[in-house]
Amino acid sequence: MKKAIPRPIHNPLVTIMSAQSHAEREFAKRLLTLRKARGWSQPELAKLIGTSGAIVGRYERGEMTPTVGVAQKLADALGVTLDYLVADKDSPNTLQDKALLARWQELESLPRDEQERILFVIDSLVRDAKARQAYRLSA
Repeated sequence: MKKAIPRPIHNPLVTIMSAQSHAEREFAKRLLTLRKARGWSQPELAKLIGTSGAIVGRYERGEMTPTVGVAQKLADALGVTLDYLVADKDSPNTLQDKALLARWQELESLPRDEQERILFVIDSLVRDAKARQAYRLSA
């Protein structure tokens, strides 16, 4: 009698994870990082977008990819732009915060001399904030 050779167990999760694109893995990682940075649990984020904590967990583990509509809800809840949330690479030279982006767009609509005046004030405030921070660190 021939002895049966054991066959490897097929794990569909491993197949799904290995078939993920780089962009999908980055989305999952970025979603997890943004949620944790805000101190939210998966159920808390899920409530904001109208789903369950288990589904958010599956998004964060890369087991599921949300629809564009759900991804937009996630971006809105996390206060970032959709392109930042779904980009397959870091975009260090782009605004991620939607509130800052809206302010920047308003600034761009002003005449050039007004823009320069406002940017001068912002530069001064940023310089002062950095000086205060450096002073606190050295004290």
